[in-house]
Amino acid sequence: MEVINTLGRRKAAVARVYLSEGKGKISINGRELEDFFPTKPLQYVVRQPIELVEVEGKYDLKINIFGGGIKGQAEAVRLGISRALIEVNPEYRDALKKAGFLTRDPRTVERKKPGQPKARKKFQFSKR
Repeated sequence: MEVINTLGRRKAAVARVYLSEGKGKISINGRELEDFFPTKPLQYVVRQPIELVEVEGKYDLKINIFGGGIKGQAEAVRLGISRALIEVNPEYRDALKKAGFLTRDPRTVERKKPGQPKARKKFQFSKR
C-alpha cells in the first residue's frame, strides 16, 4: 500500500494527513500525539474515526498542521483522517458519515466591520 495523502480543514487550521500501513503510530508536526495535544478530549477527537471503524494499530499517521487554535487543529485532523480511511476502504464511508466526521464545518470568525468595535457590537448610542 502506498502513502495516502488527504487534507482536513476547520476554521483557520489546515491539516495534511499521510496514512500508511504500520503499527498505529500518530506523529503530528514531528511530535507524538500526546505531546502535541496534551489534553485527553483533544486526543479523543483525533482518535475518533480510527476507533469508529476499528483499525487501531493498523496504520501509521504522519500529520502536518498549521494555522488556527488547538481545537480547530484537532477537528481538522479528524476530518483528514476520516477522508484517508475512506480512500483505504470505501465501506467505512457510511459509519463515518453517520458520525458526522466527513462534514467540513464551515463556521469561521465573522470579520470586523468599519465604524464598529467588533463584528456585531456597536458603540454606545447617545441620543443627546
